[in-house]
Amino acid sequence: MDVETAGAACADIVDAVGEAVVGDERFFERLLVALLSRGHVLVEDVPGTGKTLTARTLATALGLEFSRVQFTPDLLPSDVTGTNVFDERDRSFEFSPGPIFANVVLADEINRAPPKTQAALLEAMEERQVTVDGETHELPEPFFVIATQNPVEQEGTFPLPEAQLDRFVVETAMGYPDLDGETELLRRRAGRAERSPTVEAVVDEATVSALRAAPEDVRVDEDLLSYVAELGRATREDNRVEVGVSPRGVQRLFEAARAKAVLEGRAFVTPDDVADVVTPVFAHRLVLTADATVSGIEKRAVVEDVLDAAPVPTVD
Repeated sequence: MDVETAGAACADIVDAVGEAVVGDERFFERLLVALLSRGHVLVEDVPGTGKTLTARTLATALGLEFSRVQFTPDLLPSDVTGTNVFDERDRSFEFSPGPIFANVVLADEINRAPPKTQAALLEAMEERQVTVDGETHELPEPFFVIATQNPVEQEGTFPLPEAQLDRFVVETAMGYPDLDGETELLRRRAGRAERSPTVEAVVDEATVSALRAAPEDVRVDEDLLSYVAELGRATREDNRVEVGVSPRGVQRLFEAARAKAVLEGRAFVTPDDVADVVTPVFAHRLVLTADATVSGIEKRAVVEDVLDAAPVPTVD
């Protein structure tokens, strides 16, 4: 699939999701950036903004199988990955897949599960497989995790370790709808006896795989490669940052910028593509110093300062 065709297909997916979900188009696009980057997305937002509906609707528009896992303090790793069940008929153990065996998995309130259960996702998110009792099981392809967490309520939660955060290509927020959007929500609530907007499959599994391959054909000039690398290095040299973006994080920015170019139907990356995705790709990977944290400095502000200070290359 060429980049222009892929961009048109992505626009159709965003439009379809937007017809059923009241939300910001940029949020839907960032979900697709993570999908096309062969990564996963972390959505940090308050309850009631439509995160679950968005994930389910996106899966439907993509023609993919959807699964939702509600993370709770008593959730066990086997509740996510699956377990071996003894079959009395043939006196043997048979693997029973867990809810993670789906194309699009919503890990709802992931920070409510204990670290051991969170860690069960690490292998799945990075290797696209799970290991149960020494036996490896391949996950469906494509495999895409949309994890959510509540940034306000911290009681009874377990902060995600840095290794887990680094597995997410993008961290973003859905945010509150604008006035027109909230009015539309009330209109739908008032007419709930009528059929609510729904979405049909826009593409199928094979097309999604082709879409994820499209960024490989996007050109990135040498100056832009240096620009991306310099942004990552600058986070490590900022005196407000204790741990900056890792080399993996820099690679994720490169992949996200190419995915953004695909969404625009363009076969080359521009500095604007990098600027558009650098904050959602970098911010959650930073560890600020104690002084910066006490001073109330936000990670997003650090990334924006780094972006402002970096010389912008020109692209022919």
